[in-house]
Amino acid sequence: MTAEQLVQACRAVASAGLSPGSSGNASVRAGDRILITPTGSSLRRVTTGDLAELALDGSHLSGPAPTKEWALHCAAYRSRPEARAVIHLHSRAATAVSCLACPPGADPLPAYTPYRIRTLGRVALVDYAPPGSNALADGVGRAAEGAHVMLLANHGSVVCATDLLRAVDLCEELEAAAELALTLHGRDARRLDPGSAWG
Repeated sequence: MTAEQLVQACRAVASAGLSPGSSGNASVRAGDRILITPTGSSLRRVTTGDLAELALDGSHLSGPAPTKEWALHCAAYRSRPEARAVIHLHSRAATAVSCLACPPGADPLPAYTPYRIRTLGRVALVDYAPPGSNALADGVGRAAEGAHVMLLANHGSVVCATDLLRAVDLCEELEAAAELALTLHGRDARRLDPGSAWG
């Protein structure tokens, strides 16, 4: 995966309206190196020259200062060795769902459609911790052991995928499922059993 592909992925989520203002960050892993978006940058404006290079332990190898959420990305890669792309967004619907009350250990995103179940799988809710903090990175690392899609309480979302195209798709699927959940919130809507939704 290349720097150009990471920039294209950033443009894709920004064009889809999933990255308001200068929010959100994205990274791609190649071997034991990570390319990641810089601090204070808009995903719709980031260029290949803006990207920072990190080691998997977070050591800054080259480029500008990385996003303050770099530790979150590193934690996700350590917990999911198969992951080659991580995207963290503050999209409207997913962030709204992350603010709703949810019983401890429960999936915060109701299973209303088989496509939500098949594509997103179990969605983990990470307890609130300040953005950029070690506590948030630790929470993501623990949650990523059992889920490739996460909501950060009162904050946003994180997706982990085997490539950037898949990561972008997951961001779009998550936002669509979150919009449906908000539309049906408080209604007597049917839910599916994740274990039998596909027969």
